[in-house]
Amino acid sequence: MTASREAHLVELVDPDGAPVGEITVDEAHRAPGRLHRAFSVFLQDASGRVLLQQRAAVKTRFPLRWANTCCGHPLPSEPLDVAAKRRLIEEVGVEGVELAEVGVYSYYAEDPSTGRVEYEYDHVLLGRLDADAELLPDPDEVADVRWVTLDDLRTALAQEPRAYAPWLAGVADRLRQHLHRTDTAESSGGR
Repeated sequence: MTASREAHLVELVDPDGAPVGEITVDEAHRAPGRLHRAFSVFLQDASGRVLLQQRAAVKTRFPLRWANTCCGHPLPSEPLDVAAKRRLIEEVGVEGVELAEVGVYSYYAEDPSTGRVEYEYDHVLLGRLDADAELLPDPDEVADVRWVTLDDLRTALAQEPRAYAPWLAGVADRLRQHLHRTDTAESSGGR
């Protein structure tokens, strides 16, 4: 399944996120990389913890590193929520979650172990999930999962950054900013 996904098309974008073409996943991730649209999903429980996944050993980019709940690429012109909901099912076996975009994080990262590149215009999406909801991780996608607080994640990223996917700090920061804005708006009565 992972190999066939490498042949899927992704949408190339300019630095502002405007579409400029399409290319295969495989080609987009070969050095020096091509800027393309992606998404990173966080599922959050009622206590504010987020679900992380450890990427499977067979991943072509950053295998066995801890990352957000799931991530992927929409097909050219595919709505983000459609693509993200599909990947939630494929990666962690979760369906029926409503998602909202909370920010964008653009980044470039080279994987020293595989020689592959991530150069992504990454839409950060948030959904809610009960901590005791059944998860069915696909072992070809996910080696492990765990719930963490954003504070514990920040500490872990600072202490052992190489255990985590290089985009995780940036997308977690976008989530933190969104939650802070939401908390501030709610405490001020929405004014």
